[in-house]
Amino acid sequence: MNAAKWVASFGGAGLLPRAPGTWGSLAALAVGAALLAASPWLLAGGAVAATIAGFWAIPRAGGDADPGWVVIDEAAGMGLTMLALPAPSWLGLAAAFALFRLLDITKPGPIGAIDRWHGAAGVMCDDLAAGLLGAALLYALRIATGWP
Repeated sequence: MNAAKWVASFGGAGLLPRAPGTWGSLAALAVGAALLAASPWLLAGGAVAATIAGFWAIPRAGGDADPGWVVIDEAAGMGLTMLALPAPSWLGLAAAFALFRLLDITKPGPIGAIDRWHGAAGVMCDDLAAGLLGAALLYALRIATGWP
């Protein structure tokens, strides 16, 4: 496997059988939880790094049409959603994962429109939008419930 495919598949997570987006999101959740535990700034840096890496890797790995094995976009989006958490907790991580996957799968509103873009921008930006919306919803849920 070349470097671009390794990056685009988020270290091979997207090559696992069945539901590669879910596997990629779970791998990103694990990495993101470790980064968040160390510092929210590290998590933010990881999301930015995944975004830059995705824009580099996708065209080089032949992922312009968003094949299922390309999950670096899930890694970037999942990281953005997790930024709404003050620290990793089982409840917070589960909520971040559920919200991000729901938005990534259903692609409501502008997320669906962005998903129709071509090239690396289309592959990456719908998940970035889902991640941002997921973070906003997770933050609103935290505020509404008083949950830390």
